[in-house]
Amino acid sequence: MNIIIDTHIFLWALADPQKISETKRRELETATNTIYVSAISVAEMMLKSSIGKLDINFDVVDMVKQSGFELLDFSAEDAVGLKNLPFHHKDPFDRMLVAQSSSRGFALMSEDSKLSLYNCQVI
Repeated sequence: MNIIIDTHIFLWALADPQKISETKRRELETATNTIYVSAISVAEMMLKSSIGKLDINFDVVDMVKQSGFELLDFSAEDAVGLKNLPFHHKDPFDRMLVAQSSSRGFALMSEDSKLSLYNCQVI
């Protein structure tokens, strides 16, 4: 299964893995699953770091690779889905992750219950 992880799941995996439920951890550790960190999450972390809301003192791209995750670019095709996406969630980063998940047919792993209101598979 292809899984895009929400930004907080990536950060928890690095610094506080016990915050991730056992069910989600099993999915992250299943060898047949490909786990992606979207360029959207990288942008979110960099933006929040630049305004002092998040302390990022490591090379995010290198850490994604060291963690065994894959980087996933956000494409124009992914962005097209934003036009008709209902406003169940106002956070633009989460909305882009939903659009990307839907566009590619990938599951989205998150603890944000609002994401389950969208027409994508949420783990």
